[in-house]
Amino acid sequence: MTTTAKEKDKIEKVLLESGIEVKPLYTRDDVLKSNPLVDDERPGQYPFTRGIHPLMYRKRPFTIRQYAGFASPEETNERFHFLIRNGQTGLNVAFDLPTQIGLDSDDPRAAGEVGRVGMAVDTLDDFEIAFRDIDLDKITVSLTINGSAIVLLAMYFALAERRGYDLRNLRGTAQNDILKEFAGRGTWIFPVDFSVKLVVDTIEYCAKTVPKYSPVSVCGYHIRESGADPVQEMAYAFCIAKAYMDETLKRGLNIDEFASRLSFNFDIHGNLFEQVAKFRGARRLWAGIVKEQYGTMNDDSCWMRMIAGGGGAGLTKEQPENNIIRTAYYALISALSGTQTMAFCTYDEAYTIPTEEAAELALRTMQILIHEMGICDTVDPLGGSYYVETLTSRFEEAIRKTMDEVDGMGGIVKAIAGGKIQEAISRQAYERERAIQEGRLLKVGVNCYRKEEETRTVEFHPYSADAATNQIRKLEKLRAGRDPEKVRKALENVRRDAEKDANLVAATIEAVKAYATVGEIIQVFKDLHGEYEEPIFF
Repeated sequence: MTTTAKEKDKIEKVLLESGIEVKPLYTRDDVLKSNPLVDDERPGQYPFTRGIHPLMYRKRPFTIRQYAGFASPEETNERFHFLIRNGQTGLNVAFDLPTQIGLDSDDPRAAGEVGRVGMAVDTLDDFEIAFRDIDLDKITVSLTINGSAIVLLAMYFALAERRGYDLRNLRGTAQNDILKEFAGRGTWIFPVDFSVKLVVDTIEYCAKTVPKYSPVSVCGYHIRESGADPVQEMAYAFCIAKAYMDETLKRGLNIDEFASRLSFNFDIHGNLFEQVAKFRGARRLWAGIVKEQYGTMNDDSCWMRMIAGGGGAGLTKEQPENNIIRTAYYALISALSGTQTMAFCTYDEAYTIPTEEAAELALRTMQILIHEMGICDTVDPLGGSYYVETLTSRFEEAIRKTMDEVDGMGGIVKAIAGGKIQEAISRQAYERERAIQEGRLLKVGVNCYRKEEETRTVEFHPYSADAATNQIRKLEKLRAGRDPEKVRKALENVRRDAEKDANLVAATIEAVKAYATVGEIIQVFKDLHGEYEEPIFF
């Protein structure tokens, strides 16, 4: 059978994970067709496609904020100081599962999980230990906590007050994005409506009392890690952010009183150009949403401030050293995308809690990027690329379309409460895994370039039963030594404010100052509002 010249010239279609088809060649005509104003876009100016600051990293490199925290507050404090000594410029705190779902370490349901995947926190005393000798003016702290975020935020504010910091100047971030927990991760506690109310309480409180603090980091990251494609990641995150903004506006606040302090946490893995364009297009879209739909008078409110780092879903247990290369590329993507803060998974994070060696290697990767690779020399170095600019516009269009689909479901809160977003993410996760298993999506070391004869063992982080026992003993000792009447009154005040549907942050701060535990405060809310039950589909 003879092969024709036409068949010889035939090339395979290239589809990005987001569903966007890639042409073999792009020209300036493609750019102008999708964005006639491309030549007018400048960094630091609306709509911020090229970055939210005029000079970006030329003035100041991105903050390095690696995720850390395990076992006890004492061990976590040691790891924090290790990271700071090695050049980390911000902290990102991991909490264990019991803390995330509002259980004290001595709760029978916490057995075997205390300190396993993050730091165990029961009372303000644990925060005082974890942040010992850390200057909260120089090292900003991000708290990766959601379901019990109001309690952990209260502890952080109480800690800062006791150390003499002015709360009006205190900086930092709480993840505090409960809607994405329902959509993609699972550490929820309360029903959806009350969960959103707690988030809005923190936004309102910070706008009035801690105005430089970021009370919410809307987390497309975990939506992506749960299986969403890049377009879904951004679209669902923006819908969630809008839901929080809408509820906050109902409290009587002006959009410019709080919008500039909302931030985003996004994921990076996959095609380099797809990821860069994802963020550039999303930044332009978000700016337009805030200005056109919310009528902001302050351009700072239009910023898509973000932490963007390599996602664990892109890493592999197979041939784990390959993850060193992957994470270096993820860091490059993050910088080319104009992130404000960078964090990414260490090479061993596909299967264990990072070792000190792996954590240091991740830090050095970002530092090499800053000091040796020229990434800070000029703003938006991919700006003007025919391919990147066209793809940027395609992403803006695709994200907007998916947001419209969510609106057609009755909005993100209703869609999540009814399980529709979860269903869409699960379907996408299934399709991606099937593509890997069938070899349509190549993963080096997994379904191509494998060494079948190779049998490898990997080293897992050991679970410390002794650390868990010590945490429980410390909690028992604290309970015995605190003022029980003071605790009772503080918890009663929390209950009173909850019954009145008042803002609950101030009462929660007073409760943690009395050394009420995470579990005790959360139980007050459970008594009044119950717990969330996930919808089941057949």
